[in-house]
Amino acid sequence: MREFVYEDDRDGRLWKVGWPKFRVETPKLLEERVAELIAERKIVGVFWGRSEFGPRALGNRSILADPRWDGMRDYLNDRVKHRQWFRPFAPMVLEEKCAEYFDLNVPSPHMLLVADVLEDKRSVIPAVTHVDGTARVQTVNAADYPRQYKVVKAFEAITGVPVVLNTSFNDHGEPIVETPLDAFECFAGTELDVLVLGKHILHKEIPVEGTA
Repeated sequence: MREFVYEDDRDGRLWKVGWPKFRVETPKLLEERVAELIAERKIVGVFWGRSEFGPRALGNRSILADPRWDGMRDYLNDRVKHRQWFRPFAPMVLEEKCAEYFDLNVPSPHMLLVADVLEDKRSVIPAVTHVDGTARVQTVNAADYPRQYKVVKAFEAITGVPVVLNTSFNDHGEPIVETPLDAFECFAGTELDVLVLGKHILHKEIPVEGTA
């Protein structure tokens, strides 16, 4: 049994989990590495710092994914979130690039404003464009969302698109994860590819046939 010990950065508690099918990576450039994984179409569960309080997951308890793949919405709804096929996902966009993708000229840091996706961008970010051509936008800047901003900025450097899909870190019918153990159980029990716990990245390892 492989074990992983995580020191909770909220209060110094230690959490220990055991599961044979994961490996741990601790990259020096964490946010850049997360962006690389998203660009590779990995589904990434993020557990960073304190949880948000309110109606939206804003990046500390989130599932992040590539908005460019048209099949991402169906895959997430079917294989990870286990909910109805038509449920939309939100775009996390660099605040300074928001107007290039959405009909929105004010910041929307709490993901509470719905705006039209500009027509020429709907095919660029189909996974976060609802059937009526709108999106519930979250804008991020370096001051208020430093980690999330770095992820989206690095994703833009890789792909040319300053937008990342953001949805709450939970399975259907479950509350948003609160503790590291909650996050790990959701990671193990769904088809999430990657779990970010603080400065660590946990990857699922698929056992070779005959060795499981």
